[in-house]
Amino acid sequence: MLRHKALDHMTEFIPPGTRFTDLPSPFPMKRGGALHGARMAFETWGRLDADGGNAILIVTGLSPDAHAASHEDDATPGWWEPMLGPGKPIDTDRWFVVCVNSLGSCKGSTGPASIDPATGTPYRLSFPELSIEDGADAAAHVVRALDIPRLACVIGNSMGGMTALSLLARHPGLARTHINICGAARALPFSIAIRSLQREAIRLDPDWNSGDYDDSRYPESGMRMARKLGVITYRSALEWDGRFGRVRLDSDRRDDEDPFGLEFEVESYLEGHARRFVRRFDPNCYLYLSRSMDWFDIGDSIGDTTEAGLAALRIERALAIGVQTDILFPLQQQQQIADGLRAGGVDARFLPLESPQGHDAFLVDIERFGPAVEGFLASL
Repeated sequence: MLRHKALDHMTEFIPPGTRFTDLPSPFPMKRGGALHGARMAFETWGRLDADGGNAILIVTGLSPDAHAASHEDDATPGWWEPMLGPGKPIDTDRWFVVCVNSLGSCKGSTGPASIDPATGTPYRLSFPELSIEDGADAAAHVVRALDIPRLACVIGNSMGGMTALSLLARHPGLARTHINICGAARALPFSIAIRSLQREAIRLDPDWNSGDYDDSRYPESGMRMARKLGVITYRSALEWDGRFGRVRLDSDRRDDEDPFGLEFEVESYLEGHARRFVRRFDPNCYLYLSRSMDWFDIGDSIGDTTEAGLAALRIERALAIGVQTDILFPLQQQQQIADGLRAGGVDARFLPLESPQGHDAFLVDIERFGPAVEGFLASL
């Protein structure tokens, strides 16, 4: 179960096995400003070798916490439970694995829902502008705080794929290899458009109140709409059709007094999914993290094109995995990553998978993703 930590009407959702490390204070932010007294949340699995050479870092998408899998301090299944653990594709009998919660989140790492030590109240919109690069710097600090001289591999999923590339650019030599899963070297217009609508849904909710809300006056409608838009893009039309078809709700599950109420099973699924999410993720954190993805382009790291930014990365090997049905981070983006890395001399491979489950396939289609990840790591 998640441990709830109340913060002046705001809430952080922190798994009980979470560990913390303080960031340098001040911690400078890429777009200006600095954090004071900030921290990063993380969890670990396995044992670090004496030379520190068996470490893997996992950086996540927008909403996950650091609890990627169960362990002795928290037996609750994690968000990547089938992938991580003894004898699993990321085998913790061999690897020492670190998963960080993103800077700017509400699940342990410092973010807009955290207390600003200068005021004693939550940052809310006074939190400095957040970039992917800030998250990369914070993740790199965790690695160094754990006395890991060099990562065997950094694995990034979705937004984490952006963070991993930024980490490689800003902290050369920190990792030998990289697995990019459904990630991107820059934001595409379609993805920016979707995230823009999500943020607009939150901001147009009167209860958002310019970021000044509490548990009694919370932008639930805006968050529900934002989450529904996200879930639609996380899966594919093929899966929606196969999973729900045009099946209608039974009469006892419909609201006959609402002429435009829920009618189809797919609508009910989206509504239930959204309602489970809205009170478990802070709206301001959602806004900040979402916008950080829109701003990202690895080319900015050297003041050049995306391709040049990728070619400048200095690692030994890489694997970029994508899914043919992913509309949010389409296959062309993982192809671009592999091509760009190869142009710089990296032994990089592009692996397109045929999963019907869209962007979120890496969370659920372990039969396809597991062997790919396991095979890459086995060769290190």
